[in-house]
Amino acid sequence: MIGYIKGTIEEVRGDSVVIENHGIGYVVKVPLTVLDNVKVGTQETKLYTYTYVREDQLALFGFDSISQLHMFEMLITVNGIGPKAALGILSAMSVSALMMAIVSQDDKLISKAPGIGPKSAKKLILELKDKVSAEDILYQETTDQTGMATTPENSARHDAYLALMALGYDSDSASKAVSSVEGADEMDSDMLLKQALKFMLK
Repeated sequence: MIGYIKGTIEEVRGDSVVIENHGIGYVVKVPLTVLDNVKVGTQETKLYTYTYVREDQLALFGFDSISQLHMFEMLITVNGIGPKAALGILSAMSVSALMMAIVSQDDKLISKAPGIGPKSAKKLILELKDKVSAEDILYQETTDQTGMATTPENSARHDAYLALMALGYDSDSASKAVSSVEGADEMDSDMLLKQALKFMLK
C-alpha cells in the first residue's frame, strides 16, 4: 500500500496527473478540484493515495487532504458506487458540503454529481448517514484543507445549518429545517437562516 506520494507534477493526462518521485512517474487519478490547483513542474506536491486493486485493474487515486481520502474510502463502500463515481462526487462538492448533504438527507444535491442518479444518492445517504455526525461536520469545517470551492447554494445551506446549531438546535432539527426551505438554492445564508427559523417556530 502507498500512503502518499510527494513529488513534482510533471504532466496532466485527462483526469490523472503524473507525479515524479525519485525518478519514477506515478499516474494518479484525482478529483477535478486537485486538477484545478495543479502547477506542472513548479512545486512539490503531496497526494494522499488509495491503491485500487482488481483482477483487471490496478490504479492509484490521489487526494490533497486526508479527509478527502477518507471520504473517498467511505463512498466506495456504498453498493453501486465505484471509484469513478466517488471521484465525480468529490469533484462536485467539498467534503464538508457532502457531509452536510448526508446528514440533512439532501439527495437532490448529491444527485447533481456526475454519474449519480436519485436512486444512487438515496442509497448513499442510507448507507452513510450513521457514519457522519454533526460533530464531524463542525470539525471538517475548520480542518478541511482541500481548497475546494463550494457552490453558493452549498455554502448557504452549510452556513445556515451551523448557525442553527450555534443557536442550540440539535443536528436533526437543524438539518430538517434547512432541507425544508423551498427555493433554498436561490438564497444566501442569511435569507436561508431566516426561512429555516420560521420553519422551526411553526
